[in-house]
Order: sequence, then structure tokens, then C-alpha cells
Amino acid sequence: MWRFHRLFEKHTMILLIGILVVVSIGGLVQITPLFFIESTIERVEGVRPYTPLELAGRQIYIREGCYTCHSQMVRPLRDEVERYGHYSLAAESMYDHPFQWGSKRTGPDLARVGGRYSDEWHRDHLIDPRALVPESVMPPYAFLAGRELDVNDAERHLRANRVVGVPYTDAQVENAAADMRAQVDPMSSFDFERRYPGALVRDFDGDPTRLTEMDAIIAYLQKLGTDVDFSNYEAEAPENLR
Repeated sequence: MWRFHRLFEKHTMILLIGILVVVSIGGLVQITPLFFIESTIERVEGVRPYTPLELAGRQIYIREGCYTCHSQMVRPLRDEVERYGHYSLAAESMYDHPFQWGSKRTGPDLARVGGRYSDEWHRDHLIDPRALVPESVMPPYAFLAGRELDVNDAERHLRANRVVGVPYTDAQVENAAADMRAQVDPMSSFDFERRYPGALVRDFDGDPTRLTEMDAIIAYLQKLGTDVDFSNYEAEAPENLR
């Protein structure tokens, strides 16, 4: 019986079939339970879908490869919580496609960066990182301030996200392009604020005459980690944080 494995070692096709069977069994064990759980992510009050402007900023963040140096997942370890803030909740990423989890940090984790710095700081940092953080190895992104934000795909972008489960309403989808402009213009943001309660409304890049990619990425960064009131979760902190 102990020599049975030789059958697999001498026949590549049999070995391949055996590998596929084992991997399939392991995959089914992991995946099947998910179909019998009503929700695999706990619903948390305050978590909302991205506004069209924030969503565009997220796409720019991904396009420029920011995720290769910055994670967005604070693990429940004392050193991470003391540096970055409350550990991440799964619900915070429920509308992220794809999510930005990880632990590769050439730069700091950004899961809690929203509201930590001013819009001006983010703008100056993106234009010339070493002017604010001398030891930074981050490349400059000054060109974002000069690029007009393309609003033509905003509606289709929201529709695509709705297909994968993001609960955008028909009104939000149909007004996506207008809402992009409204978020940077407090004078015309009434309908926007009704569709996205609690979203920041202001000119993010310091230039109220233009809607730029800099507006979008700063709006995205300023949202990160701001949805949830974490004072409600302190009592439930893991044992290693108490």
C-alpha cells in the first residue's frame, strides 16, 4: 500500500488529475458554506457606497498603482492600531471592487487617512511628496492637478458597480455626471446631498474653476475610514488590544 504513490509519480496525467481532485475538494470545503450564510459581512451603520467623484478618485488611485505601496487594512495588532487607528472591519470594504487589503507598506496604511490631513496637505503632498515628508520615496503626481476629470463614463461606472452588488439607485446612476460636479460646488449641491447624505461637499484641489483628477483622488482619500463611528466598537476590541 505504501508504494501506491509510485502510480502518480510515473504517470503525469494521473498526477495532474489527482491534484485537481484534491484542490477541488479543498475549494468546495471553503466556498460551499458561503452559499448557506445569509450574509458573510456584518452590516455596519454608516457605511455607504462611494459618490461618483470618490469612485473616480479610487479608479485613479488604482490606475497610478498607489495600492502597490499603500495597504488599506489595519490588522488587530497593538502596534498597527496605535499607529493607524481602529482595526479594519470587513464591512468597510463591502463596496470595494477590488478591495485594497494587504500588508505591503512602502508607504503608510491609508485605511484611516480620511480627515487626518487637510485638502491642502494632500494636494501639496501629491504635487511634491518630499516637500512635506523629506524621507518619502513616493513619486510626484503634480500632473493630476492639470488633468480635467472625464465625467462621460460616470454613469456606466455606477451601473457596472451595481451589477456586482453596490446598491446605487436609479437616481444616483442617472445623475452620476452631475453629482461629480456638484460635490465640488456647495452652491449647487442640494440634490447631491440628498442622494449622498454625509458626503463631503467642497472644492478639493483649490481650483474652483475646474473639475480635475486631483479633486477626485483627494475626495477619495478624505472618505477613507470616515464612515463608521468606532467609539461603538471599543468595547469589542480583541483580547490582544485590551
